[in-house]
Formats: sequence, structure tokens, C-alpha cells
Amino acid sequence: MGQPLKKKHGDYRYSDYLNWPEDERWELIDGNAYMSAAPSRRHQEIQVELLRQISNYLMGKDCKVYGSPFDVRFARKDDLDNDIKDVVQPDITVVCDRSKLDDKGCKGSPDLIIEIVSPSTASIDYIKKLSLYEKNMVKEYWIVHPTDEIVMIYKLNARNNYERAEIYSKDDEVRVGILSDLIIKMDEVFKQD
Repeated sequence: MGQPLKKKHGDYRYSDYLNWPEDERWELIDGNAYMSAAPSRRHQEIQVELLRQISNYLMGKDCKVYGSPFDVRFARKDDLDNDIKDVVQPDITVVCDRSKLDDKGCKGSPDLIIEIVSPSTASIDYIKKLSLYEKNMVKEYWIVHPTDEIVMIYKLNARNNYERAEIYSKDDEVRVGILSDLIIKMDEVFKQD
């Protein structure tokens, strides 16, 4: 399994990130920079179907859904925007507090983040981003695995920790925790032509 390209130095900030080539997909996690390859066709089909189901549901509602590339910036206390050390581009982001949205993306914790695992991003999605999203209190985090056709869902509990993952297969219909009357049909998400 390939690894994402990592820059050598580990003290990058949002101001550095803004100066990197726009045709490269970089993310910052704790000041370390990671570049991902373009997603596969299968990855994109899954992303589009999830976006379709979520965006259809959200029509006329307050929450907004975004597909990558869409910057999510997690600021530490007293960070100026240019000093932020955590900037990610989740495959899908749902934000219900519009005060977190600006022309650069989202500053603060989205309500839902969905990552679709690629061979080069698996360790980042399962370890680094899981920790980052929990630390920043993202209410719900989905990890979608195209090969195994499963989704793992992490939800914050009352102590602001993620509960043990709920795991669903392509045969399941999944209720979105932050949008309790939205049910995602996984057979449509994992459908292959």
C-alpha cells in the first residue's frame, strides 16, 4: 500500500499551505504536510453518490454539504488564521453552523466529516484524522472503505470522546446521527456498474 507524500519539515502553517501549487492536494496535520494522489474512479463514484443523497436531503435546510477540495481549518486557542497547523480536505463535509463558513472554507469543527479510504491515505484516515477530529469535537466521523464495502461511524459521546465505531455493510441503510431523519442507502453508495 502506498504512502502519501510527506514534506520533510514538520512545522508548516496555513500561511505556507496557501502558497503551495493549487493543482496539488495537500493537508496539514499538527504542522506536518501530506499530499494525496488524485482519487480513483471508484472513490469518486462513492463520493458523488454520498453527496447526492446528502445534498438532496439538505435542500431547503440550514446545513450545507461540501465535497473536496474544501478546506477545514482547526484553530487552536489564540491562533491567527495564518498560524493554523491543521488544515484538511475531507471527501465530504457537513456544516450546520454557518458562522463557521467563510470564503476559504470552514474554520472550526464541522458537524459531519466523511473520508473515503484510498490505499495511500488509510493510515491517515484511520489514525491521524480520527484523533484530529475527536480532539476538535467533530460530532460524527465516517470512514468509508470501498474495497470491503463497509462504513465505520464514530460519534461523540457526552464526554466528547468517540464511542466505539458502528460498522455497516453495503446491505444496510444507515441513519445519519446529526440528521436523524436522513437514511443513507449503502447499496446505492457501493453500487458498481
